[in-house]
Amino acid sequence: MMDIYERIRELGYELPSAPPKGGIYKPVIQVGNMVYLSGQGATRNGTPVFSGRLGEGCTVAEGQEAAVICTLNGLSALDEYLGDLNKIKRVVKILAFVASGSGFHQQPVVADGASRILMDIFGEDSGVGARSAIGVSELPGGIPVEIEYIFEV
Repeated sequence: MMDIYERIRELGYELPSAPPKGGIYKPVIQVGNMVYLSGQGATRNGTPVFSGRLGEGCTVAEGQEAAVICTLNGLSALDEYLGDLNKIKRVVKILAFVASGSGFHQQPVVADGASRILMDIFGEDSGVGARSAIGVSELPGGIPVEIEYIFEV
């Protein structure tokens, strides 16, 4: 099996620093062999990379890139918790919240940004899990996408 860090680099990405907490919660909770990540936003060093709602100033391509940033932030938080991303057995589920303007119905297309990078990193068998993509009116800090993750380790 390929080293996860090597695979991330091969894909042209690097893990950012783990994002700062935005409230009273734990970024990661492990129950048995399941690891639950709190919602990860499309931020770098705590600053939103994109802002606004999909269909109202934020494009689908920007939403997909925001989903990638959420995923890299999630992997960074998981790396800080686990100490080694190679402990991950599979993606179990992602739950994507997409700030959506009236009439925007492409939340699953936006969430594909996260699903695609996870599939590219972990492979089709281990990197594709169950998924929901939900449209919401607002997200913290005006970010367009926030994603929760569940992994098996």
